[in-house]
Amino acid sequence: MATPQDSPGPSTPLNLLREELLLPVAVVYRSHFLNNLHWMQSFADRYGVALAPHGKTTMTPAFFREQIAAGAWGITLATAPQAAAAARAGIRRLLMANQLVGRQNMELISDLLAEAGNESVDFYCLVDSTDNVRQLGEFFSARGQQLQVLIEIGVPGGRCGCRSREAVEAVCAAVAAQPALALAGVETYEGLIHGEHAEARVREHLISVRDLCIDLLREECFDTERAILTGAGSAWYDLVAEVFTECDEPRLLPVIRPGCYLIHDCGIYREAQRQVMERLHSKPMPDGDLQSSLEVWAYVQSLPEAGLAILGLGKRDAAFDAGLPQASLYYRPGSPAPRPAPHNWRTTAIMDQHCTMEIPADADLGVGDMIALSTSHPCLTFDKWRQIHMIDDEYNLLRRVETEF
Repeated sequence: MATPQDSPGPSTPLNLLREELLLPVAVVYRSHFLNNLHWMQSFADRYGVALAPHGKTTMTPAFFREQIAAGAWGITLATAPQAAAAARAGIRRLLMANQLVGRQNMELISDLLAEAGNESVDFYCLVDSTDNVRQLGEFFSARGQQLQVLIEIGVPGGRCGCRSREAVEAVCAAVAAQPALALAGVETYEGLIHGEHAEARVREHLISVRDLCIDLLREECFDTERAILTGAGSAWYDLVAEVFTECDEPRLLPVIRPGCYLIHDCGIYREAQRQVMERLHSKPMPDGDLQSSLEVWAYVQSLPEAGLAILGLGKRDAAFDAGLPQASLYYRPGSPAPRPAPHNWRTTAIMDQHCTMEIPADADLGVGDMIALSTSHPCLTFDKWRQIHMIDDEYNLLRRVETEF
């Protein structure tokens, strides 16, 4: 049965190339999406790690359900409202890779746990300070509830997270003093390590986090049968999986949290994946590779001067924080099929509703032609759309899915 979050296309499919969809439009190719879905799950299975994809990339509950159905252990979220949206979609295990701070955010999670009833939600959040531990302990104690927490280990100059063993020990002691809190593991985000010798520094950081978690496990600091040990964005998940499984400790549950893999891109994550594949070349890995599945299609709106095309797409439609969207295909309505966009068609600026593209003065391009643009950093394209159109390889609409940003 269709839900509002996952409505099917009509019985006679609408077709993008027949101009039956309103442009600009964000589309995801179903074949590429499925390739990515199963590729990463296969990677996690081969390495013996649990997969909790970061849902903030798409915030599309229909996609969360597909990730769980394919074998994901849970879904990672960044905020309390995101966790609530995932719970409404039926996701039962939620890892909020962030601190839970402030009364209204705590209220939201408390209500989520209370409303779960017999279908209990397995929820986790992060702590890195004794102040936050005290606030959480007092709030959830007053509600008669128990909250599972992970200690976050940060990196110097990065975001949140304990910076020293002394800070970790203080947080551990604070959690132990709060009956409403249960220490369930250790978390880190290695993606904030940049610059020279990044790979060696990432590996060193991951080893130190793993060893710290094992120490805490042997000191009986955890309140759960197995201690979660989790890391991994979309750039270093291979190293996280390798390092976190390099120990013989059955009471550890290693969990990776890549998010962008499901959509992938033609920018920063294509380059990150290229480096992953280089590191994996002599190691077990799934066949194939990730594929960019997202495009934003727009019309050529104006050709006001030689060598310049104005597209009907702008900052309100596509990410531009990690590079401008670039033309990948173009199509003249009524022609047989889209063709690859020439390499010398280059977007140069983006405004709220327009994008400028440099083209040769003699380019065969007309007003009303359709351009498919590929983007970098899919998170910030998805959050511009309330609805994503999923299409097949013949550009037929298969279904529309709702986002919940």
